[in-house]
Amino acid sequence: MVEMTVAGIALDAASRSPIVLLRDPSGRRQVPIWIDQAQAHNILSGLRGVEPPRPLSHDLMATLLAVAGLDLERVIIHAIEANTFRAVLRLRSDDGVEHEIDCRPSDAIALALRTGSSLWMLEEVVADASIPVDAEADAEEVADFRRFVEGLSPAALIRHQRRARPEPDLAQDDLDEEAEDEDTQEEGNDGDDHGES
Repeated sequence: MVEMTVAGIALDAASRSPIVLLRDPSGRRQVPIWIDQAQAHNILSGLRGVEPPRPLSHDLMATLLAVAGLDLERVIIHAIEANTFRAVLRLRSDDGVEHEIDCRPSDAIALALRTGSSLWMLEEVVADASIPVDAEADAEEVADFRRFVEGLSPAALIRHQRRARPEPDLAQDDLDEEAEDEDTQEEGNDGDDHGES
């Protein structure tokens, strides 16, 4: 199983339906789960740690669990059936008895956020339903590139550029540098087959 975190709420660009995004520990995959507006509100309230003037449904559930002596150990999203995610709440009573209760993932996520419980997903479900997350990977690659460039001396950078450039480009650059007016540039490009179209 993979421990997931709630990355946030997004909107489907086409339907404008809310989506809760669950991210894996590497930060490279996230699983989108489509939810409705009320579920999105409940999850956002849990994410922000906002205490409403009167308890919302999931605040009430968390209080009832505590009064009953039940600890929500973890939420497990264990299957996708007919494009619907399936989840269970794994509870433990004060006397050590374990219980598993079927639950909608959105309710399970909202409750886990309020109780500080962990959120797990079977690897097969993550593999089937996840989408790659490129933003963080791209940011890491940009940071690595910046560190590489900052470590280069100007002389080493020029040597690297000269080695990477094919000779025809160098010859064309020399022609461009020597050109002083438009007529000279046109004469220098007469034999060039690779002009811009």
